[in-house]
Amino acid sequence: MATAAATMATHHPRARLHVCAAWDMNPSAATVAMPKPKPKAPVSQPPATPTRTPPPTHADLFSRSSEGQGAKKSTYMGFEKWWLPPPPEVKKPRSLYSAASLAYLGDCIYELYARRHFFFPPLSINEYNKRVMEVVKCESQDLLLNKLLGEDFLTQEERDILRWGRNIVSSKTRTRKRAGIAVYNRASSLETLIGYLYLTNFKRLEQLMFQLGFTSGASSQHIADELRSSFQ
Repeated sequence: MATAAATMATHHPRARLHVCAAWDMNPSAATVAMPKPKPKAPVSQPPATPTRTPPPTHADLFSRSSEGQGAKKSTYMGFEKWWLPPPPEVKKPRSLYSAASLAYLGDCIYELYARRHFFFPPLSINEYNKRVMEVVKCESQDLLLNKLLGEDFLTQEERDILRWGRNIVSSKTRTRKRAGIAVYNRASSLETLIGYLYLTNFKRLEQLMFQLGFTSGASSQHIADELRSSFQ
């Protein structure tokens, strides 16, 4: 009988509602947890390719910074003042260097002026060397120094540097034998003065080289011509 009653209650519609209600209202009834959706993994983006800085060009390496410079360039005799490498800051070269050391420096600077003088218009390398070597040898330097002394161009301080530079002792025996000790010593004194002025007074150095006949524009032959006429 009980089994039949339970069966009827189950198939009866109202009985089914009561059973469902009793199940939902029962606090002890187990609650079925719905599975939570898993978060989607972030899509990995390909790493950005870093922008490479292009290597510096030749112009970049040798360009000058414009910071701290005015609109006008500092020029002298039609070209930039510091066309030579800036000298080290030496207030009293005679107290630090010997006359031979300054002549060693002055010899290089003198030849650079000579090479620049003959560089334009273009010539062959052999012609460059021929003209430059004629001006840089000690016989030519002696003649140019006599030119300065004859024109009374040098100051008393510069004459003192010349006397100091004449006492240089050198191992260039071939040159001294060819030109003579007196000529060689006077040429060395001119190189000493050029090295001294390069360290102490660049503007005066340019005035002196211009007085000797070196130019910065199209080269003329007046230096070589004057030397040739002196040799004859």
